[in-house]
Amino acid sequence: MSPTLLDLPRSGAIPVTQAARDLLALAARGLTESTYATDPSARYSAAHLAALRAAAAVLAARARPTARRRVRSVWVLLPAVAPELGEWATFFAGGAAKRAAAEAGIAHVVTEREADDLLRDSERFVALVADLLGLPLQQAMPCAVSAVSAVSAVGTVGTVGTVSTVSTVGTVG
Repeated sequence: MSPTLLDLPRSGAIPVTQAARDLLALAARGLTESTYATDPSARYSAAHLAALRAAAAVLAARARPTARRRVRSVWVLLPAVAPELGEWATFFAGGAAKRAAAEAGIAHVVTEREADDLLRDSERFVALVADLLGLPLQQAMPCAVSAVSAVSAVGTVGTVGTVSTVSTVGTVG
């Protein structure tokens, strides 16, 4: 299942830029991609990328432009803008090299367990970022999942217009 975002921040929240909303929506889609990935390397990469996009959403919402300096990692910049996310930044920075190796196609660089653990951690992080930005996460079924992976992962597939949806018992996508 993929979290998607509502456009309106919760009452009392500071208005969030459209760029931050878009990045958080991309992060949510990345979690969906990771959830349905059967290869551990693909699952790990998508989960890590989802967390990276969520961190970029925080920067888009909170950072103020400064004079251009050298390029720095989101994970380096995040603690300066959101100190409460400093431990998360350190954690995800530690996985960046493994994600790069997985994306490069190096065999057996990521185990099933590592991929599953990172997906769970990324889900927590994206939810934390959404809460921090005052944007509620709403559970929705993915539109970009292929019918084959949707059937094997959930059970039934339906189509509404041109958007594929997946339904589970009690929930219609």
